[in-house]
Amino acid sequence: MSLLSKLIKPRCKHRHSEKSHRNCFVNGVPRHLIKADVRLPKVLVFDIETSPLKAYIWQHSVWGGNVSDGQVISQWFMLTWAAKWLYDDEAMSDGLTAKEALAEDDSRIVASLWKLLDEADIVIAHNGVKFDVPNLLTRFVVNDMTPPSPFQNIDTLKVARRQFGFTHNSLNALAKIFGFDVKLETNFDLWKKSVDGDKQALKYMEEYNVEDVRLLEQVYLKLRPWMTSHPNLGLYLLSDGALCPSCGSTDITWLEDKYYYTQTSRFPVYTCKCGAYGRSRKSDLPKDVKKSLTVSLAR
Repeated sequence: MSLLSKLIKPRCKHRHSEKSHRNCFVNGVPRHLIKADVRLPKVLVFDIETSPLKAYIWQHSVWGGNVSDGQVISQWFMLTWAAKWLYDDEAMSDGLTAKEALAEDDSRIVASLWKLLDEADIVIAHNGVKFDVPNLLTRFVVNDMTPPSPFQNIDTLKVARRQFGFTHNSLNALAKIFGFDVKLETNFDLWKKSVDGDKQALKYMEEYNVEDVRLLEQVYLKLRPWMTSHPNLGLYLLSDGALCPSCGSTDITWLEDKYYYTQTSRFPVYTCKCGAYGRSRKSDLPKDVKKSLTVSLAR
């Protein structure tokens, strides 16, 4: 069984080998759940690697001083990107040629990643809210591109910080905690050589980027059951029956004598094979019972 299957990939209704089992899914959704008139959500896992700035700095800048605009020799640019559609076996990537790196011209690879984001309904990145997404949008506008079509953003770093108490929240630290393979070895020399157009460094940078994306997918699937604000896949799939809003599976179990309570109502609770819990949108309390409820005063 593959690692992704162990991390709870939603199952189809058939029993067959893992290899042929992959053919029963489209964008991670079991084919038997798909209606002809439903457009499936496309979930993109991605990561980018950027160059450092080049600048003249004063000694005090090394100790935490500011670097003014006039001190900057050249702005940062994208070196490589890597991405994969959720559950797909193959990862995609693109990186600068030696000539492009020396010219600090990332327009070609920025355009290739723009196409993927324009297709995506949901994007997943580690530190995506503060780094990957805003930096990517920066390169889009600098390269005279229009915005990609709207997408929802899942940031695994925000989830790790908000809902847990890990000592460190980097992708590599989480991978070690969860027992996954760790990131490839790097140091600042790799970025320096890449900016200087070293072909081997640029090739390794792209490989490093791809491995980060594979690792990110594993971390995302590990954290997904805990994500209370995960985009609701039910809005995309429009199933006739109840399904898990986190993974899209219909393999959910309604719990007996377990409810989610608000100040004025209660809602039946389910659990999914992916590990997530959720509730019905409809209260099971009769109207006469709800009518007789009282609530505390807010203070």
